[in-house]
Amino acid sequence: MTVELVGYIEMKNSELSVKRYCKSMEKDWDNFVRLAKNSLFMFQRNYMDYHSDRFEDYSMMFYRNGKLVAVMPANIKQNTVYSHGGLTYGGLIVGNDIRQNVVNDVIGTLIQYLRENHIKNIYYKIIPYIYHKQPSEEDKYALFQHGARLSEVAAATVINLNNPLKMSHGRIENINKATRNKVNIKECFAKKDFDNYIELLNKVLETRHGVNAVHTSDEMFLLYERFPQNIHLICAFQYDTMIAGAIVYEYEEIIHTQYLAADEIARKNGGLDLVIAYLIRKYQGHKKWLDFGISTEDGGRYLNEGLIAQKEGFGGRTVVCELWELEI
Repeated sequence: MTVELVGYIEMKNSELSVKRYCKSMEKDWDNFVRLAKNSLFMFQRNYMDYHSDRFEDYSMMFYRNGKLVAVMPANIKQNTVYSHGGLTYGGLIVGNDIRQNVVNDVIGTLIQYLRENHIKNIYYKIIPYIYHKQPSEEDKYALFQHGARLSEVAAATVINLNNPLKMSHGRIENINKATRNKVNIKECFAKKDFDNYIELLNKVLETRHGVNAVHTSDEMFLLYERFPQNIHLICAFQYDTMIAGAIVYEYEEIIHTQYLAADEIARKNGGLDLVIAYLIRKYQGHKKWLDFGISTEDGGRYLNEGLIAQKEGFGGRTVVCELWELEI
């Protein structure tokens, strides 16, 4: 049975109930996310809602005997729910004390709720295990139990910063070349630097792929201002000209290169290699992993061998990112 209440919809199933997120729940949502065992700062509402004009929110909050036990960032498009189309990862965010049987029931309640609301499909992004503060793959097992199928598998390249593999000769030579060419690395904080970097990034993306970055410069700087401890811009300069750089997201145990870009000069003199070497040195001993992101397209069916070879040259190896589909 579905009952529409002021500000949200509630669906009860024995001990469990689910409510659609609304603005009045922001504090409860954020407090839960901060303490969750598989949470990332991008699940804070102040991050998620920056692109609310592009995604119709369908986030949900799950309660057991009145206590909040899970939240799920999500958006809806037509009759399909995505967790979440505007975020790198998604799925259920849960606390340390949740057990497998409860997650099974939460997924069952989710399915019942979506069916009651005439949803046909859900696409569910799995948060890779390296991002977990505690083991947190209960949702993956529960999805399997309820008949979900693996829809996409992408290959991300990750460096173990506690025990890094040796860099390839080519990567070492590029780093040395950048040093000889007096390339300097700077951490950037000004709006003009974000403007210059996104302009550089878009030139690269347009030339190679015919697309632009997901984030505009204004959006990226807005997120940086909201999360200055988590979002960083690291750039390579030659003679005061920006030639390469990375926007990195800092998590509790991980550094993730959200964007990497290098112009023709940097490709010749190793500018981007020097940026990555800087990141490895800076965070080694402080973080467990450096995640370069995926090198696959078409849902993982196409592997960009040149791109992944560059990342592997720094000592990275594969961690998979999974997307599951469930017909309701």
